[in-house]
Amino acid sequence: MSAVYINSASCISVQDTLNENILQNLRFENSSNIIKAIEPNYKEFIPPAMIRRMSKTVKMSSVASHHALKEAGVEKPDAIIVGTGMGCSQDSEKFLKNVIDNHEEFLTPTFFIQSTHNTVAGQIALGLQCHAYNFTYVNTSSSLEFSLLDAQLQINDGEAENVLVGSTDEQTDRTMELYCLNNTIKKEEDLPADYLNSNTNGVIWGEGASFFVVGKDKTEKSYARLKNIHISNKVELNEVKDFIQNFLVSNNLSNHDIDAVILGFSGDTDSDIYYKKAMDIFPDSAQLYYKHLSGEFNTASGFSTFIACHILKEQQIPEVMMINAEKKESIKNVLLYNHLAGDDHSLVLLEKA
Repeated sequence: MSAVYINSASCISVQDTLNENILQNLRFENSSNIIKAIEPNYKEFIPPAMIRRMSKTVKMSSVASHHALKEAGVEKPDAIIVGTGMGCSQDSEKFLKNVIDNHEEFLTPTFFIQSTHNTVAGQIALGLQCHAYNFTYVNTSSSLEFSLLDAQLQINDGEAENVLVGSTDEQTDRTMELYCLNNTIKKEEDLPADYLNSNTNGVIWGEGASFFVVGKDKTEKSYARLKNIHISNKVELNEVKDFIQNFLVSNNLSNHDIDAVILGFSGDTDSDIYYKKAMDIFPDSAQLYYKHLSGEFNTASGFSTFIACHILKEQQIPEVMMINAEKKESIKNVLLYNHLAGDDHSLVLLEKA
């Protein structure tokens, strides 16, 4: 499968990622166990009457996709592909509460219609009046990776030239309560979190939306070349080395060819051990982590992809992301490794455009 290009990148996250000098303004977030996205002034992008009917994830995605398309100079993409783990959780909760409060009778369909996972891709298409291929992937932590893989296939098969690809997830009060109860989220007494040497379970939960325009051709604005993606639902601890090495070999690379590896350390002692195994493979690479900047959530890899694009384009690595002291004069190949609680492992290989 031939490589494609990431020609624009936009992100709404717990960092101020919509403004300039993104790599210089990244801030460590470890003092609260639930961190919220910095939202833009939606009135600048969405009519006020529509804002009231939109959930947070739809609003974030509408703005992030608008920025991505504008940066790429694309008015209407040939396909819209969105990955999400939880979908429109706020509206799902409203719908379920409505079912309970009304004893399963006299229900209006509005909350149900707005609660489906493909609402985001649908709303973006409606706003653009785009009738092209429209698809949503719901594959927990590998939702974005499946979306990028689909975009790559669409372009390679000649079905599309420019594809809008995004990932998005929001927080809701009830879901956060449940995550605290089952210890998915760190206890207050375990804060501030130590992401790299944690001895406690649970994560700091974030949210956000990341959108990219993936194109067939390289442009002046291209961030990176998307070379390859590999996804595996289960990887045993003793298989991590082979999982990564085999992927590199299939791309005619060795571990010494990787200039920077971005690992998804979340502060959860049980699952971070996979990343520690991966670190051993790349002693000569710049080793980076990012979830202390974004929080953990189903599509947190959207944030790492966004940051990796900026690292490749600007040829600089933020010190706040560095695990080791290795610095490369030139950054050509970046490998992203992510999973969620030990499941759905993904590898994404990006090359300087």
